[in-house]
Amino acid sequence: MLLCVTASHKTASFELLERLSRTPDDVAPTIVGMTPCVQGAVVLATCNRFEAYVEMDEPVTAAGAIGVEAVIEAVESATGISAADLDGAYTVHSGRRVAEHLFSVASGLESVVSGEGEIAGQVRRALKSARKDGTTSPELERLFQRASQAQRKVKNVTALGRAGRSLVRLALELADSRIADWSAERVLLVGTGAYAAVTLATLRERGAVNISVYSPSGRAEVFAAKHGIRPIAADEYARTAARSSLLITCTTATEPVLGPEHLQLTTGPAAAGCPVGAHRQLVVDLGMPRNVDPAIAGLEGVALLDLETIRLHAPLEELQATDAARSVVREAAETFHVVGARQSVTPSVVALRSHIFELLEREIDRARARGDEDGKVEQALRHLSGVLLHTPTVRAHELAAAGRADEFTAALAALYGIAPEADAADDAATA
Repeated sequence: MLLCVTASHKTASFELLERLSRTPDDVAPTIVGMTPCVQGAVVLATCNRFEAYVEMDEPVTAAGAIGVEAVIEAVESATGISAADLDGAYTVHSGRRVAEHLFSVASGLESVVSGEGEIAGQVRRALKSARKDGTTSPELERLFQRASQAQRKVKNVTALGRAGRSLVRLALELADSRIADWSAERVLLVGTGAYAAVTLATLRERGAVNISVYSPSGRAEVFAAKHGIRPIAADEYARTAARSSLLITCTTATEPVLGPEHLQLTTGPAAAGCPVGAHRQLVVDLGMPRNVDPAIAGLEGVALLDLETIRLHAPLEELQATDAARSVVREAAETFHVVGARQSVTPSVVALRSHIFELLEREIDRARARGDEDGKVEQALRHLSGVLLHTPTVRAHELAAAGRADEFTAALAALYGIAPEADAADDAATA
């Protein structure tokens, strides 16, 4: 049984998501260690969502409730966030709904900005991390691999990618209303990670040319040399920040890297002439957890644009592209379910075929002992066994697709007294 516990920008407060974004790497192993009926766990934690995908031992009574409890306890153990704080901030998907939800997430349909591309890589990295920790299971492997396939199909056959925009692009579009001439801006980029590279490229698309970079982790010089901009040393940071008209932070630091103490000169003559309209400085905080102390919004002449504000200004989805993408996702989720159901009935089909073939070989041996030298009786018997097996095999797959695979297994036990072997069931799940 697959289960997903998800807290996102749709269900949880910005502050809670910020705390969940600090989730340690040991949450998935903790979930797996909570109870023997948890067969695997993959955790996806991004700036706008926390999700735990869990495979439960389905015969266990109340498996869903046990799985949710394991996730909540693991989060509390790893982060200190109590169950009371999480109450009402998450939703639970189970069974068939899990695949459609993950495929939607991987395709960007559940993001702040519909169609944003960063989430696909985050989904792949979540699976990779679970593999490293040894917390995946055959069904979770299949689920996440199919999610990547669904995401690529959405990207290739719909216009969602063109309709959606990344958080970086959206943030700069919101900043655009305050900036008359991007080439006149004195830009300070704080951070050197993947978001920083995307931000730099987007700034240049808009015409920004006076760009410096500061790295709290000391990687400014390498980043600056690679991208042809000016590095800022630690002892220059506050002075440069105070004299910049546009500051964009995008680090993975767990504490604010920009505060009022860095911008104190903005209230004096040193900041005069900054071309950002009514505000002499615009600060864009793309960090999660937040990189900027919210207190700077109280400084005279400073405007703060953070992820929470960006989320509130996310554009309406382009309905046609979104509808087409959701259609692809639903189809992929249905295929995932049907294939999984057929795999679940495979051990029973194998057991039936093995039983029939065993009887067949006995009758062929008898025929040979009675003088079937030309092999015609053997040929007829093999043909008959194939005909006899065809309808039950087709029917088994039909029942499995309808969620009734257990009926086929029960019928085999009632009619023939046979049951699938455990090894065959494991092999089918792995396949």
